[in-house]
Amino acid sequence: MFTFAIYIAAALAEIAGCFAFWAWWRLDRSPLWLVPGIVSLMLFAWLLSLSPADNAGRAFAVYGGFYIVMSLAWLWAVEGARPDRFDLLGAAICLAGAAVILLAPRGA
Repeated sequence: MFTFAIYIAAALAEIAGCFAFWAWWRLDRSPLWLVPGIVSLMLFAWLLSLSPADNAGRAFAVYGGFYIVMSLAWLWAVEGARPDRFDLLGAAICLAGAAVILLAPRGA
């Protein structure tokens, strides 16, 4: 359960950080938005380093599935656009792939 919490928290931190840059650049917000954005992206990197995966590439691959799901949650919760059935199907496929990578039995 702790592993899932790490990936979810990392995704939220990355999305929030990237959104801060999006808000500054695309929504004409104050450059001060960049400060919490940078902090959030640093938090993301630290959280992802806590992954129990043995290799960084595998941790990043698993994270990708969580990122997609959390991005759609952000789309709905923050931007007010409800994901459609194709968004949800794609996210489910990606999360299933992440689960296979994360939970697969690996020999020594």
